[in-house]
Amino acid sequence: MLFGGMALGAKRRRDFFLQVQMVFQDPYGSLHPRQTIDRILQEPLLVHRVDNAEQRIAKMLDDVGLPAAVRFRFPHQLSGGQRQRVAIARALIVEPEVLLLDEPTSALDVSVQAKILNLLADIRQERKLTYLMVSHNLAVVTHLCEQVGVMQQGEIVEILSAEQLRAGLIQHPHTAELYALSIALEELA
Repeated sequence: MLFGGMALGAKRRRDFFLQVQMVFQDPYGSLHPRQTIDRILQEPLLVHRVDNAEQRIAKMLDDVGLPAAVRFRFPHQLSGGQRQRVAIARALIVEPEVLLLDEPTSALDVSVQAKILNLLADIRQERKLTYLMVSHNLAVVTHLCEQVGVMQQGEIVEILSAEQLRAGLIQHPHTAELYALSIALEELA
């Protein structure tokens, strides 16, 4: 895999971790339960030696739609959607170019999922970010992604646009299987 024109090996340069950040699937498990939101947001700034922590934290909370009062609370005092907003803020606070999104809404209620997806879409557009997202939910994928790579056993078997996927213009049997399953799940909901 290439990033910035350079092959990614087992060892990565320090600046890679400034350029690429991750939002994990589970907002309940990805935030340290004994640290305040303030401390959680300060940690990447300390690790990467980034200045202006006070201003960055205040701005980041605002950018993800959280009130300033959340700053000195603990994760267990927040809803799932608020926790995921904190996880997004933590990833964005060092101003990366790429966000890795691992099933970013799968642990959330459907109504909260839509809000988080819209937030992610807005942030991507405002900050000109690249998202690399892992998801089994094709509706989520087509909402956020312009291009879709379908993998089977660690190999990409098909690449298509979100429009092609929505229209069912599928070539590979595995993609067709995932698409059919996604349609069936939507009908059940």
